[in-house]
Amino acid sequence: MLLATTPAIPGYRVVKVLGIVTGMSIRTRGALGRLLAGLEALVGGRSESYIAELKKARDEALQDLVREAEARGANAVVGIDFETSEVLEGFIVVTATGTAVVVEPEGKQ
Repeated sequence: MLLATTPAIPGYRVVKVLGIVTGMSIRTRGALGRLLAGLEALVGGRSESYIAELKKARDEALQDLVREAEARGANAVVGIDFETSEVLEGFIVVTATGTAVVVEPEGKQ
């Protein structure tokens, strides 16, 4: 599966657009994770525990998006965009959205 944040993939041409696909991940920190994040906040600087959670959420959302695209018969997703928000207190939501397409190498007839 080819994935791109751009509307096109160099060296490939879109032969079929299959529609919008999305993936979503909602994660929360456990009590220990919140405690560690609180300690990091006291010291200041980069919060490694929250960065790790955001990376996990982003990867899960992207995997979800790929599963939906594969189910539609796509071999690529273009125009991928990530949105991050917080719902309630401490729940991180990451959504990945893109366009599922079928591509083939340029020059192939």
